Amino acid sequence: MEKETEKICTRCKKSYTASSNDSSSCRFHPSFFVCRRHDDQNRYYELKPDDPPYAAKFYDCCGAEDPEALGCTTSFHVSYDDD
Repeated sequence: MEKETEKICTRCKKSYTASSNDSSSCRFHPSFFVCRRHDDQNRYYELKPDDPPYAAKFYDCCGAEDPEALGCTTSFHVSYDDD
C-alpha cells in the first residue's frame, strides 16, 4: 500500500494528509494581526513603553490581542500545492 503524501497547510503551517483533513482540521485567523484603534474604543490595551498612546494590537477578525492566540476559525487545511 502506498503511503499518503504529507502536505503543509498554508494557514496553520501544520502537516496533514488528505485522509486526515476534515472541516475542523485547521484552526486559523482569517484576518491580520493589526496595530490600530479597536472599533469599540472602550477596551483597555496593554501598551509597551515605546508604543504610541493610541496603538492597539489585535487580530482584526476576533479582537484577540495575543499574536500567538489560537485561531478563531476552523476549516479544511489548504496546501501550497492546492489550486
